Amino acid sequence: MRIGIDYTAAVRQGGGIGRYARSLVRGLTEVGGAHSYRLLVAGGVSKTRREEWPPNFRVISLPLSDRWTTILWQRLRLPLWADLFTGPVDVFHSPDFVLPPIRRGKRVVTVHDLSFLRCPACYESGLREYLEAAVPRSVDRADLVLADSESTRQDLVELLGVPATKVKVLYLGVEPRFCPVVDEKRLEQVRERYGLPGRFVLSLGTLQPRKNFERLIEAHSGVLERMTQDIHLVIAGRRGWLYEGIFKRVEELGLRERVTFLGFFADEDLPLLYNLADLFVLPSLYEGFGLPPLEAMACGTPVVASDVSSLPEVLGDAARMVDPLNVSALTEAMCRVLSDAHLRHRMIRKGLAQAGKFTWQDAANSLRQAYEEFMPSLAT
Repeated sequence: MRIGIDYTAAVRQGGGIGRYARSLVRGLTEVGGAHSYRLLVAGGVSKTRREEWPPNFRVISLPLSDRWTTILWQRLRLPLWADLFTGPVDVFHSPDFVLPPIRRGKRVVTVHDLSFLRCPACYESGLREYLEAAVPRSVDRADLVLADSESTRQDLVELLGVPATKVKVLYLGVEPRFCPVVDEKRLEQVRERYGLPGRFVLSLGTLQPRKNFERLIEAHSGVLERMTQDIHLVIAGRRGWLYEGIFKRVEELGLRERVTFLGFFADEDLPLLYNLADLFVLPSLYEGFGLPPLEAMACGTPVVASDVSSLPEVLGDAARMVDPLNVSALTEAMCRVLSDAHLRHRMIRKGLAQAGKFTWQDAANSLRQAYEEFMPSLAT
């Protein structure tokens, strides 16, 4: 088959969906097969970002920026066919919520979550209105919808009325680089590079209301009151939207010296950040999958996470699960894991086993099989 993939997020976004697209396509290069792939990149790829590809993979530049393709494809809905640039394809896959216009071929779209419907107050009105229009429209046009979890699949069926037979769960994977690190020199270099404290709790995500960082900061204040050890909180992630209350809460609680916001960090340093942390906490109000806590587990770091949406499904019994709205419960869970050595060892052991269940090779194999299910209909 000839398969087109919108690879723009992989080139333009460092984390999140960008890392998802890069890891999945890299997995496709490793599982083999006779299919040919056309990776479409809005705005093109600079020389410094070019990769080596197998002969059956080809990167194609679309001479418009990703901003302009969004305007033309999703807001103005102009028929600037993506397969004019890739050439005719049997399948076109968009891994970033929305589909471009395609003349022919089967259409596949990945919907990572429906948080804009489950947690509408966590979004700016303009972004929410865009997603509320563009995502359902793309799902309707798609022949197959990929969901990151069973939780997201159920949301698609319940909230958008998508037939269950049209949705396939495709779990994410954990890269091999996320593993325990014993090289103290490398760890200390990263600690010094970012000015990290001796002991800290780590959380990761774009600064926005859905990540529930304000309650995490309140819970950390409770940890400091209950524990004699000097434990800091490090929140790693870029500024997103509606984040002003996060910084305000730090000031209100007098935690400026105990909370660090790590805006930019090099992606290659992420495994070391997980390794340096005493505890990883994800108090999110909603997640379509929740990759960071799995990555932390793979690095041997115990995890406290919300008991909502996909997180119990993905993390199993390896994490300490809490109600994200209950600050007292979050404080209690953090204190317990930080202070109970036997519990920590048990959680670390279970976490390593749980993270080992998710690989990008398995994800790529499942994706290739999903593409190949279209082959009988293409033959007719």
